[in-house]
Amino acid sequence: MDREILLHLPVVIAVARHRNFAAAAAELGLSPSSVSHSVRLVEQRLRGPLFARTTRSVSLTEAGEAFVRQAGGALEQLRDATEQVRSLQGRVSGLLRINAPRVSLPMVMTQLLIELNARHPELEVEVTSDDALVDIVAQGYDCGVRLGEMIAEDMVATRLTLPFKAIMVASPAYLALHGVPESLDAMFWHRCIGYRLISSGSLYAWDVQYAGRDMQLEVTGPARVTDPLFALELALAGLGIAYVFEPLAREAIRDGRLQWLLPDTAIDEPGLFAYYPRRASEVPKMRAFIAAARDLVGMQGG
Repeated sequence: MDREILLHLPVVIAVARHRNFAAAAAELGLSPSSVSHSVRLVEQRLRGPLFARTTRSVSLTEAGEAFVRQAGGALEQLRDATEQVRSLQGRVSGLLRINAPRVSLPMVMTQLLIELNARHPELEVEVTSDDALVDIVAQGYDCGVRLGEMIAEDMVATRLTLPFKAIMVASPAYLALHGVPESLDAMFWHRCIGYRLISSGSLYAWDVQYAGRDMQLEVTGPARVTDPLFALELALAGLGIAYVFEPLAREAIRDGRLQWLLPDTAIDEPGLFAYYPRRASEVPKMRAFIAAARDLVGMQGG
């Protein structure tokens, strides 16, 4: 094995994952010129180009695709083997990369990372807040976090939260000014904080229950957002009615800053899950994550 290729292989893999030299440099903490030097050196050793570069894009050549597919897998196996040996010594280490929607951060990820750090102080966790569905394998993540209904069938899933409801809430100030809706029909006249879906760009119709069946409620109002946490802030400020996951609004409902509207219309959500390829569950850092997640869910149930 050429030592120079092995030394610079992580750089090549990062460029292939991002299809961008600057993004790879930022991830690795290197300068763009250092990244270019590493790629150029590997290409010289292999006697052929791995990337096709233009002023606007970076793509893999056919040879690059084959090299990255096999070498990337070998590099991952080497990292796994290193972590396996450390775990036998009672140490879980390495970098755990997670892709998670922003809404999951206050609901579960904050508690989970605190617990992981207490158990395994040598483990680093990097969380990318991303509400769009991504290919976690292609993007180099160890696992993703999503609602149970959004997870592909070929992935293994571990529960992170108990099931919860999606609910409508408003502040006392808003309700004093506009009244309390007594039915779904009355929602037509209310000022609601809508959602624009990042993935499709379409407006999201609120999922509700009516007469024992699921239906979608189209709403209008003074604002549309892409972030449920911002919708919650706007509802607390009295701007309108927000549609949020109940755990996010629980404290505000308890202390009277928000009121839960039409509770009989709330739908049940399956909860948040971590998902990952089956092979990943054999790696010590993922086993540590899964164990902490299961214990956390157990505490929620207690």
